[in-house]
Amino acid sequence: MTFSDLSRQKLKSVSAATLTSVRLKHGLRKVFIRNVHKISKDAPRLVGPAYHSALSAPTNLIRHHALDLNQPIGCGDVPVYPGDIMVCDDEGVVVIPAAMAEEVADEAFEQTVFEDFVEERVSAGKGIFGLCPPEAELAFRERRREKGR
Repeated sequence: MTFSDLSRQKLKSVSAATLTSVRLKHGLRKVFIRNVHKISKDAPRLVGPAYHSALSAPTNLIRHHALDLNQPIGCGDVPVYPGDIMVCDDEGVVVIPAAMAEEVADEAFEQTVFEDFVEERVSAGKGIFGLCPPEAELAFRERRREKGR
């Protein structure tokens, strides 16, 4: 299964919270690894495939024995399979099965763009009524045509 650069860019532009809610819509509950964060708050969001390189205890200070490379693991009560897409931001890490990565990236990006649209309208003084489809859908599509996003 390939993971496109466009999907990678989409995942870099959405929050872990949005990705978690999209995954919940698909019935997948254990997707968020808590208490794992970037080393630096200034570091960019990380998006990429999972690889496992479990090491045994060293037989001396220089040598390590690799065991069970690229096998499924459990990390923070979340199953992680080799090739799953990992998205890490300031909130934590979301695991996306490789087979769903493109679909989740598209859906999360669309949800983020719509939420940005709603935020713009509310900031401009519009009420929240009418922002749910179908009324908002026409205005949203028009705005997308205007802004190209």
